[in-house]
Amino acid sequence: MDVTASLHGLIGGILIGLSAVWLMATLGRIAGISGILSGLLTRSSQGDSAWRLTFLLGLISGPLLLMLLGSDLGNVASAPAKVIGEPVGGVGIMLLAGLLVGVGTGIGGGCTSGHGVCGLARVSTRSIVATLTFLLVAIITVYLMRHVIGGDV
Repeated sequence: MDVTASLHGLIGGILIGLSAVWLMATLGRIAGISGILSGLLTRSSQGDSAWRLTFLLGLISGPLLLMLLGSDLGNVASAPAKVIGEPVGGVGIMLLAGLLVGVGTGIGGGCTSGHGVCGLARVSTRSIVATLTFLLVAIITVYLMRHVIGGDV
């Protein structure tokens, strides 16, 4: 067991939880990334663009700052092949996958951060079902890719 990686995960989880609580306490908003992004892209006339943009820039600036400082601290961007493996497909496949994820978050009424972090914390039945669905589909996908289709995925 890698104690350092576990501590990084624990600290990251605490920071995610604190940011979700802070957003709910100060603005009454759910820290669901897909909802924050779609609200920024579609509802800019409501006057809540500033916090949405700040939140999203914060997500991006952390890993970028680590990269600029030359520290990986478990940062996937510094050595993605080492941490998550090489991409299975090219840019086209990744764009298609991103589009499908976007469609799925629209159909599911949220993403893993909204349902899995905030919804479970609020004991939302809809979020419990959504999170169990995410997990079940992920388990089935990994099983099919590794044991049925095969390959080094």
